[in-house]
Order: sequence, then structure tokens, then C-alpha cells
Amino acid sequence: MPNWLLPENIADVLPSEARKIEELRRLMLDNFRLYGYELVMPPLLEYLESLMTGAGKDTDLRTFKLVDQLSGRMLGLRADMTTQVARIDAHLLNRATVTRLCYAGSVLHTRPSGLHATREPLQIGAEIYGHAGLEADAEIQELALASLALAGFDSVRLDLSHVGLLRAIIAQDAAAVRDEAALYALLRAKDAPGLRALTAAYDPVTRDALLALPNLYGDIDVLARARQVLPPLPGVLKALAELAALAGSALGRAEVAIDLADLRGYQYESGAMFALYVPGLPNAVARGGRYDHVGEAFGRARPATGFSLDLRELARLLPTAERKHSIRAPWGSAPELKEKIAELRKAGEVVIQSMPGHSNEQDEFECDRVLVLADNGSSWILKNLG
Repeated sequence: MPNWLLPENIADVLPSEARKIEELRRLMLDNFRLYGYELVMPPLLEYLESLMTGAGKDTDLRTFKLVDQLSGRMLGLRADMTTQVARIDAHLLNRATVTRLCYAGSVLHTRPSGLHATREPLQIGAEIYGHAGLEADAEIQELALASLALAGFDSVRLDLSHVGLLRAIIAQDAAAVRDEAALYALLRAKDAPGLRALTAAYDPVTRDALLALPNLYGDIDVLARARQVLPPLPGVLKALAELAALAGSALGRAEVAIDLADLRGYQYESGAMFALYVPGLPNAVARGGRYDHVGEAFGRARPATGFSLDLRELARLLPTAERKHSIRAPWGSAPELKEKIAELRKAGEVVIQSMPGHSNEQDEFECDRVLVLADNGSSWILKNLG
């Protein structure tokens, strides 16, 4: 096996693609700052028990684990940054007021999340801590849509769901509460026969509501149907009202779809959840939602909501970046030449000095001008090429 081969679903990022990714990262982080979000940088690895605090079983399975040669304790390479940022809010910042945090960095997965997915996503996201109201959910949803708009996507579908529905429906039925994990799996798979078999001995009201959930998907009119077929429990009515408000705030900016059986993230989410889809990608390009209980594991419960996306996957959908116009200059140590090059670079121009005996070969730059010595032999001027 050649020494230069990389592991499966791990790849180098070459210049033009790297520039697309970096420009997206800068655009989004700068936009987050305009909303008042502060940048944090959690470490790539932590003690495993800290990294797994508040995380679901899916995160555990996706996490690379190794032994720390200094302490002998188990370490984990982060598979998701959400719980790390929650730890920073709970323990390091320890603020009593609303806190807005954002982040960007690589995460590692033991297995790819899709057929062509990388095992090293570049995750970027934003979180709000300290406000339990729907205003925080609406801001995060708006920020996620704005992020895709900045990337140039004008055709976006927003899928909404709410974990509070399932929890409200099963709360009064002891058998259903006991089977919560199995119900979650069946609903996520929309396995109607399995759901009918599991709920056969449940209270009829609970059973009918659970059997209705897999069919409650479609446009915003689904919410009206849900009010008719689901029991009028306080938790159910609250969840439907929140979904209606979030759907209404996105109308005109995205195609809105509702799926009341979509429970991805159920293990740590606590309220409204959303996923964003764009043309050219079958999987969600961004996911977000409320996760009020994650902070409890760090000893400080805080209302929390946020979203994240993979910049590498998003950049892959964008057209190849145009080559940047640049200036070719000779190599030399003459003060006048150095002065002119510094002046051009200060003005934002890309100036590439040719090494003696070599031509310029860059994927990203197109030299359309050249710096030459004027006829007077003392000043440097630009000439167009071609």
C-alpha cells in the first residue's frame, strides 16, 4: 500500500476548494457577530466522560476513543461541538444573562454519516443560552436560513418537528413511557406495523395518537390536521403552537414542511427541531433545535437552542470559485521594486513574484498584469497581459 494513501472517507482539501470553505467560514462567522454571537474554540479532544456528558448514544458510537499517555484516562476526539459549547457556557462563562456563542472547527466521525460524506466535517454553528422563550428558537432558525442565503442558496426547504409531542402523548401511559426508546425507533423509521404491534395494549387514546404521528407530514396544513386527530393535551397544544409560529416566521424565505414523526436528535433535544435541505443534497445540510437539559449534566441547567452545519459538505455544492486576477512581478531586491509591490498588496492586489528560472502555476490565480520597469529605468509600472 502506498504511503500517501489516506483512510476511507478522509481527504485532503485542495486550493480552490479550500478557498471556498474558508470564504464561507469567514462570511458566516462575520454574520454571527452582527447578531451578537461571541466566538469560542473548544479543544479537539477531551476526557471521554466530559465529552459524552449530555450526548446521546449516536454520538458515543461516532466518537474515536484513545488512551491519554499522560494520565492513563480515556480521551475522545469530538464528533460534535454542541456539548462542548454547552460546557463552556455552564462552567467557564457562568453568566446569568442570555449568552450567544458561535464556533467553527473540525470534528471526527468513526463512520461517515452518508454514502459520500467525509469523516472529518468542518462544523460551524451558533447557540443561544439562557432564554426559554420561542424568540430564541426563531432567531436561531433565522440565522441558519441567513447562513445558507450568504452561501448563495435561494431555494431552501425547512423541515420542522417537535420532540415535545411524543413526550406529551406518552406521559400518562406507564407502558408507553417504558417503551419510549422503542417508540422512538419505530416512529423514526415510520414502521406502522411495528408500531401497531408494540402499542396493542396501550391506552386507546395514547395508541391512536401514536399511530397517527407517522402520517402527519406535509406542508403547514398538517398542523390543522394534527389538532383534529391528536389529544388536546397541554404539551401537545404547546408544541403545535410553537411549530405554527416558527413555520410562519419562515414563510417567504423557505419552503416549509412539517413531519411530526421526525425524531432525529430525540435523545438530547427538548423542543422544536428543524432541518434545512438544498438542491443537490439528499441529506439535511443543517440541523438545529432546542436542548434545554444538556446543561444539567454539567451542573447548571440553562435553556439552550442552536444549529450547526458542515462547511465542507456545503462548499461541495457550490460552483468552482473563479480564479482571482493577480499581478506577476520579477524577483528582486531593488528598493523601488519592493516599495511598489508593498503598495499594490496594501491596496488589496495579489502580487506573485516569479522565482528565478520558474514559471507561475497556480490553480487559484490568473496573472492578467505584469510589473515591469519603466523606460526611465527607475520606476515600476503595470502592463496588461494578453
